[in-house]
Amino acid sequence: MSTEQADSSKKEAKQDKYIDRIQILGSNDKLRTQGGATTLVSEQALETFEFDDINQVLATVPGVNIRQEDGYGLRPNIGFRGASPERSKKISLMEDGVLISPAPYSAPSAYYFPMVSRMTAVEVFKGPAAIKYGPNTVAGALNLVTRAVPEMQEGAIDIAYGSDQYSKLHAHYGNTQGKFGYLIEGLHTQADGFKQIDFSDSDTGFTKSDLMAKFKYDLSSNGHQHFVELKLAHAEEESNETYLGLTDQDFKASPYRRYASSQQDRMRWDHQTYQLTHYIEFDQLDVITRIYQHDFARDWRKVSSLGEDQPSLLDVLSAPELFQAEYALLSGQAAGEIILGTNDRNYQSRGIQTDLTWLQDFAGLSHKFDIGVRFHQDFINRDHFEQSYQMTAEGKLGSESEKVFTTVNREEVDALSIYLQDTITLGKLTLTAGVRGELIESRYQNRKDENDWLTKKSQIWLPSLSAFYKLADDYGVFAGVHKGYVPSSPQQDDENVEAEKSINYEIGFRQNGSGFTSEIVAFYNDYSNLKESCSFSQSSNCDLDSDFNGGNVNVFGLEAQIASQFSLTQTLDMPWSVTYSYVKSEFEQSFNSDYPQWGKITAGDSMPYQPDHTLTLMAGLNATNWQLNLLAKYIGEMQETAGQGQNLSNKVIDSSLVFDLAANYNLYGEHSVYFKADNITDEIEVISRRPNGARPGKPRMFTVGYKFNF
Repeated sequence: MSTEQADSSKKEAKQDKYIDRIQILGSNDKLRTQGGATTLVSEQALETFEFDDINQVLATVPGVNIRQEDGYGLRPNIGFRGASPERSKKISLMEDGVLISPAPYSAPSAYYFPMVSRMTAVEVFKGPAAIKYGPNTVAGALNLVTRAVPEMQEGAIDIAYGSDQYSKLHAHYGNTQGKFGYLIEGLHTQADGFKQIDFSDSDTGFTKSDLMAKFKYDLSSNGHQHFVELKLAHAEEESNETYLGLTDQDFKASPYRRYASSQQDRMRWDHQTYQLTHYIEFDQLDVITRIYQHDFARDWRKVSSLGEDQPSLLDVLSAPELFQAEYALLSGQAAGEIILGTNDRNYQSRGIQTDLTWLQDFAGLSHKFDIGVRFHQDFINRDHFEQSYQMTAEGKLGSESEKVFTTVNREEVDALSIYLQDTITLGKLTLTAGVRGELIESRYQNRKDENDWLTKKSQIWLPSLSAFYKLADDYGVFAGVHKGYVPSSPQQDDENVEAEKSINYEIGFRQNGSGFTSEIVAFYNDYSNLKESCSFSQSSNCDLDSDFNGGNVNVFGLEAQIASQFSLTQTLDMPWSVTYSYVKSEFEQSFNSDYPQWGKITAGDSMPYQPDHTLTLMAGLNATNWQLNLLAKYIGEMQETAGQGQNLSNKVIDSSLVFDLAANYNLYGEHSVYFKADNITDEIEVISRRPNGARPGKPRMFTVGYKFNF
């Protein structure tokens, strides 16, 4: 090997070592010997279908349960292994290894979600190693990886246009000169929407913009990587989105209709990120420290009720024949009063975290110690208010009344997190033992009364143990057990509402080699207490932001993912993959709950929004200068409320089968064009009736785009 080649290999090794610190799964193609089911969606996979919607990206990840909402994935609802998908609040949501939810402890519902179009990798991690990424360890972690500062001049432009006036402009440019490197990236997407509001020509679409800058200074010496990096980002959205759906009868007649009462519904938010990273490595030790702050402000105005002592919106739309006058008012066919509520909130999340990896041999064994500590603070201020509007018989909303504040409170948390994990290699056996500690102090204030404070403290230690046995160089078996935990809300008294706790087990098989990868996992989650919280995205028929105990619940299932590539000719390959999930759940006791998605529970009932079966098939053709790929996604029937048998009448989401097609062609040099068709068979199904009525998924959508890399 030449000196130049050796220097290049060392450089790549250093880069891979750092990437392994900011990514959960790392960047190499070796067989992973730690426990925990994992999936890496690479940059190449993300570019194959050019998805903007994280729900579409996660279709190739086993064990993921999703409740769709608006068709564009603006506010995803993601759960793992049967955990509630509502606003992705049960998973540890991260960007570059740092918690990114608006207030991960105080209010974890992810009304902000990073734009997946600017990510270079998406990682899903479930099982025992979730201990490293708390506080939520029941389900697992989702890590989104942003573009790195390039080692040399690099840039790209991506322009696209599609159905419903969809457009995208995405560009990035960066360079490293001497010890200083930088990256500037911008992304803007918008669409007019695919729904039509009665008596109105207003669009039902959105605009989203995202700008990120990274500045890096290299302090490396003696062949060891050492640098500091500053990341700054700003994102904003305005979407004419609503929680108001349709009656089932109206959905069948015109699924993309919206009632006149929703004509002024609108979400606006903006988000800022400030992050300073320091990384240093030695021969057997590397340390990464991150100081971060995220600011998020949002207000969402939407139809909230028909006034006091009136039936709920969900009741009206579930049985319009019983509430004909109220239905006429919602649909703009009669005059009357409509109440619009604006949930105005601002959040802040900040902290400092240090993670180190230390490799050491002693007592004849190879050890890899992972140690981390994080001090984190976050808060949410709620300033919710309502205004009444007069609906005319012509379907127009008149001027609004004065604001009446309904919720004015603050929740805040100081949290110290610690984890220690030791991975021991004994020949073909790899043992990983770990423990996580969460020490939380939370405060709740009803700001209508400055003296109305609730303060509480809690601490918990979460152990984990896993083992991997290498049967051959490219495959092996693994098993693990860990304790799952989701903290309760700061405004909840722990004597009445407990934190969510579970003991989670898994056993599986993993293979990576000879162009063939697979992972098959059986899991069992034994909840000692299932916890849910009420949000407006689920229902208005409960006390918002309150928690509810669900008691003992068992969730079990199977996950499988297999991928490979056939060589059809010397110039034509066929990549393919199969992703399958089976999930089943059972409440272990009977009880009555005020949580609307539970209600009257009988032992043996299933949890809501858990399809028994999901299946995704991908097949493609790759030639020298073109690619063609087809994705088929099947989602089985889902219950919208807990229960079984006749109790589920009109409370079931039917199964669906959606096909997506993508093609790209390399024109010359670094110029290429692409075409994609989402939902090519124009599948029209109810994707949710929560919180208020039936809503459709995205109809067939065509997009054409052009890319230039330099």
